[in-house]
Amino acid sequence: MLDSSLREQLVSVFGKLENPVELIIDNSTHDDHKDLLEMLNDVAETSANITVKESGNNSPVPSFYIAYQGKPTGISFKGIPGGHEFTSLILAILNTDGKGKLLDSLLVDRVRRLNKGITVQTFMSLTCENCPEVVQALNLITLAHGNMKHEVIDGGYVQDEVQKLGIQGVPSLAGNGKMFHSGRISVLDLIEKLEKTFGVDANASTEPSEPVNKNLGHFDVLVIGGGPAGASAAIYSVRKGLSTAMITEKIGGQVQETKGIENLIGVTYTEGPQLAAQLNQHVSSYPVRVLENRRVKSIKTEGKIKTIELESGEHLVADSIIVTTGAKWRELGVEGEKEYMGRGVAYCPHCDGPFYKGKKVAVIGGGNSGVEAAIDLAGIVREVVVIEYNNELKADRILVDKLKSLANVSVITGAKTEKVVGDGAKVHQLEYTDRTSNKLEKLDLDGVFVQIGLVPNSQFLKGTVELTKFGEIITDEKCRTNVKGIYAAGDVTTTPYKQIVIAMGEGAKAALAAFEDRMYDHA
Repeated sequence: MLDSSLREQLVSVFGKLENPVELIIDNSTHDDHKDLLEMLNDVAETSANITVKESGNNSPVPSFYIAYQGKPTGISFKGIPGGHEFTSLILAILNTDGKGKLLDSLLVDRVRRLNKGITVQTFMSLTCENCPEVVQALNLITLAHGNMKHEVIDGGYVQDEVQKLGIQGVPSLAGNGKMFHSGRISVLDLIEKLEKTFGVDANASTEPSEPVNKNLGHFDVLVIGGGPAGASAAIYSVRKGLSTAMITEKIGGQVQETKGIENLIGVTYTEGPQLAAQLNQHVSSYPVRVLENRRVKSIKTEGKIKTIELESGEHLVADSIIVTTGAKWRELGVEGEKEYMGRGVAYCPHCDGPFYKGKKVAVIGGGNSGVEAAIDLAGIVREVVVIEYNNELKADRILVDKLKSLANVSVITGAKTEKVVGDGAKVHQLEYTDRTSNKLEKLDLDGVFVQIGLVPNSQFLKGTVELTKFGEIITDEKCRTNVKGIYAAGDVTTTPYKQIVIAMGEGAKAALAAFEDRMYDHA
């Protein structure tokens, strides 16, 4: 099942293993059981420290769990973790032995305070590009906790469970028989959601597992944000000889959520996760202090020195700050949207489109993202209706022409979305106002995909720098804000045209401006 090139890569990767890891497979009469067994045996052949054993248990679907030094880790898979999830399996094996990228001690301490005996189910699809990030994060949390279970489930094998939980999107997380989250989620937000869903042990020790120095030091430049603008700013800063740190929830930022990228000059085609990995690799090749899974709580300016406090309780000092926190998908903000998220309301057509095969859906938004989503969905669903607030679509002409050539797509312009309507389990209708007649219309459908633009991630800067009414940071031609020593670049700013290539250029410009201003100050 594994080709020779992949086998060679795994031999190299698993060369780091020091202790025995066991893949314990259940007995099953399912037709795919033999394929799972073949895959696991192929993986095991690449390392003397990996073995495949039979559990003695019976399962209606192909399934296995991971054990370490003879003890279950809490991580199990229902289905065959191929496609995008193959990486999740490889990383789980490495993480089990303490290898690879692990949670830092501050996050580990939070995880260990969660109540014991938790079981979390992640329903995923092998074609979902967002699922591996969530699966891998929960695997790390499970290993750090030491007394919880994480079941990674390919929804295609357990349709009864999927229907019972009302799942219409992936990744979806369930616990105690209820779905408690659907869609992408950062590690920080995931831990917070687990705390709210399962509770925290009041008797758990609050003493840190290892000494933590919460003073992270003094840097010439601090970059807040790890997307294209942030990576560019950090690289340009450190190349100028400035001590540089980067605070980010995750390297890549919103790029991680982008499917195909065909307009990054010099790169004919790439995809978001691949570009994010390349940004990480490039930043890592320089002496940049990268602090992931962190959020800024506040910034205090005292003369030329800025003190940055993080939500983790850590703090650091910087002479200059470059804010590159980007933006997130804008929500409709209408009744029913949050209630039916993952049960008829979705934001990722690539991940959730297959759940609506043969059904009727609406795409809210007539810009490039909305029209691209409608084009993609048209090849999967029975019918697509594009809903646009303005009187005409805003997407590029080439995309609009492609959309109009599709027989199963219709467009409604001049429409204000009012309400998502469901029966308690799933969506069945969308209400909108015709802005010409002012009449309330009702559209029967099975799902709603929201694609209405972006909201700047600038909440932590309110009262610190000048923002527009939309939350964008106001900058001049050299990326300066109204506060000396604080710069901003990319989608979080007033710079027009939110594009990857522009964000990279603005990040470089901000770094050069910060260096230039520093030279004048020190002259």
